[in-house]
Amino acid sequence: MSVKPALAGSRVVITGAARDFGRTLAIQFARQGAEVLLSARTLEAAEAVAEEIRALGHDRVRAYRCDTGDPASVRSFAGELRAHTDRVDVLVNNAARYLAGEDLLSVGDEDVVDTINSGATGTVLMVKNLLPLLRNSPRPDIVNMVSVCGVPQNHRSEGHDAYYAAKSAQAGFSEVLSKRLRPEGVRVISLYPPDFVNHDPLSERWESADRTADAMLTSQSVAECVLFAVNQPRDCFIRSFHFEQV
Repeated sequence: MSVKPALAGSRVVITGAARDFGRTLAIQFARQGAEVLLSARTLEAAEAVAEEIRALGHDRVRAYRCDTGDPASVRSFAGELRAHTDRVDVLVNNAARYLAGEDLLSVGDEDVVDTINSGATGTVLMVKNLLPLLRNSPRPDIVNMVSVCGVPQNHRSEGHDAYYAAKSAQAGFSEVLSKRLRPEGVRVISLYPPDFVNHDPLSERWESADRTADAMLTSQSVAECVLFAVNQPRDCFIRSFHFEQV
């Protein structure tokens, strides 16, 4: 007797899914049997990942354009999702612009605004616009990919001050959201990883990567934390994952 994949029949929205860890999550959720609704700043970039997923034999995937730093784009994306489905089971807020630089004056004002909007404002607006669809789900989960930069007093990342600001805001929003949505059965799961190696899930390195105690954290382990959390029974509310830095 064949066994159904763990997330068969579920609908998962992933923002910032065109590259890096967002792409990794999109592929891994598809492998778990989920319908993947992925977005990126350009439709072409999102569709490229959707094609990779289809090539693996998973046809339940759709690509959308969404710039999380633009409120009108978030509203448009939410409208397209509502036209396609009456529910969302998992929302993964992964989209966020990374900005490097330890000198506050090293970047322009527009870079600061875009960084904070894409990560912090975008997460709030995405939840606000998709919450009705999540409330229609029997198993609603919100997964926020924060960062160690959102942990109080952390200063080990080379991220710009604006990136720290964005991630701290995202962390604060996640905390209050978890408490306020708990009575409705909506789980809010936040991850605070340090820098990690993002191996291509379609490459040989995915299976052969060094995952020993003295190795750098891998995307395999971070993705497994996400999948572990959303697959838990509904009485299990895992609020956050924190990781030791090497």
